[in-house]
Amino acid sequence: MKDINSLSWQSLLDETIAISHKVLGNHQPQLQIEEVGTVTYLGGGIARAVGLPSVRAEELVRFPGARYGMAYNLDRDEVGIILLDDSEDLKAGCEVLRTGRVLDAPVGEELLGRVIDATGRPLDNKGVISTVKRLPVEREAPGIMQRAPVTVPLQTGIKVIDALIPIGRGQRELILGDRATGKTAIALDTIINQKGKDVICVYCAIGQRSSAVAKLIAELRQREAMDYCIVVVAGGETTPGLQYITPYAATTMAEYFMERGKDVLIVYDDLIQHARAYRELSLLLRRPPGREAFPGDIFYIHSRLLERATHLRPEFGGGSLTALPIVETEAQNISAYIPTNLVSITDGQIYLTPNLFHKGILPAVNVGKSVSRVGGKTQLPAYRAVAGDLRLSYSQFEELEAFSRFGTRLDEATQKSIARGQRVREVLKQTQYQPIPVAEQIAVLLAVTQGVFAPVPLEKIRLTELAVRQAVREKLPNVCQRIEAGEKLSESDRTSLLNIAEKIISINRYN
Repeated sequence: MKDINSLSWQSLLDETIAISHKVLGNHQPQLQIEEVGTVTYLGGGIARAVGLPSVRAEELVRFPGARYGMAYNLDRDEVGIILLDDSEDLKAGCEVLRTGRVLDAPVGEELLGRVIDATGRPLDNKGVISTVKRLPVEREAPGIMQRAPVTVPLQTGIKVIDALIPIGRGQRELILGDRATGKTAIALDTIINQKGKDVICVYCAIGQRSSAVAKLIAELRQREAMDYCIVVVAGGETTPGLQYITPYAATTMAEYFMERGKDVLIVYDDLIQHARAYRELSLLLRRPPGREAFPGDIFYIHSRLLERATHLRPEFGGGSLTALPIVETEAQNISAYIPTNLVSITDGQIYLTPNLFHKGILPAVNVGKSVSRVGGKTQLPAYRAVAGDLRLSYSQFEELEAFSRFGTRLDEATQKSIARGQRVREVLKQTQYQPIPVAEQIAVLLAVTQGVFAPVPLEKIRLTELAVRQAVREKLPNVCQRIEAGEKLSESDRTSLLNIAEKIISINRYN
């Protein structure tokens, strides 16, 4: 070392630093800076905090006890936080830390067959989920140039829907109706019908009773549908924040499969509870209320959710995400605020009425007020050949039947039209948990539209239908294969199907 007296103070400092670097090497301590805020208010599923000047929108923040929240309101003097966990042990004055990452959800094959919440925590007592990939809960919807036309049908197995209100893969079809009219039953039957069709299903329960969700999960397991399902639950007892983010998280899980070329079905049950949870959060966070106390952006929370459902072009994966949002109406008021918002966002609606439900006409679908805006473009050719004018004739029958209740004497043609319509209605009835294959639906619908069921008494329609379906399945397997493969119904196929139905009816001697 040089003589210390011959060195200037600057050169001495430089030499000391150089020696220190040689001694310490790369083992210099790294400083970690954490931004810590203080909670000033806590209650109702939200918190307000100060001291987080750099926090970002939708960033995950951590409270004591490994509890989490999402930064939502970024005001000048404070941050409004949506709580994602219970706040029993939290109080004003406790610390809140930034995590530096936006709210995300787990994705992957490991989720299939599991019951989880929006953050990926298991709710089925089957252990921790091993997936390591996570994606943001809020994601941008695919652009117009990434989308392909909706042309492939999504078969529900329900005759009245597949024939009159067809749903395509990539479509958004709203299911609405009063409480206890069978909305969830339609969605559940649709999920069960996807068995063996290579369609991934995601059921998202928002604000539902735990007992109702448990019953639905038991039905899925009993019918071996959980193997291709993910159930994402935010029960009615959870925080409104968790109920708010759950449909977005479930959509992220579904998009993972869609972007890998899979066809996915997602059910939101139901979005009226989602809207109410968001209204509660907005009022607590002091956002200006508007119509029915909902905030001004209530339309946006559902539009940005449902816009993520689409059919992708092949170069972007080629998968599809079909959405079946459910919304509950009050006193059959489909013109209420939230239902009308959703009707305008979606590609059609299936409307269920308590009047039909109480008459035992199940599923209680009001054909006149239900519509699919994608329409026959997604239907198999056999449906278009058989049920092309069925919707119009069925609506005319309902009007004639209502008119006949006045006791007016009807001519013979009108009486025959009413009798035919009554048989069509009986055929369109269907028991829950019994989805019907396409070919069997075609056979029965063809027979009833061609008047083959005319001699059958109304109370015998159900048994006759079962006999026709069984005979078609056993004696015409080649015709069934052609129908399900999407081939047009040839004249010989029509004749074969009608002959089978006529033979069944003649054996039972209804004439």
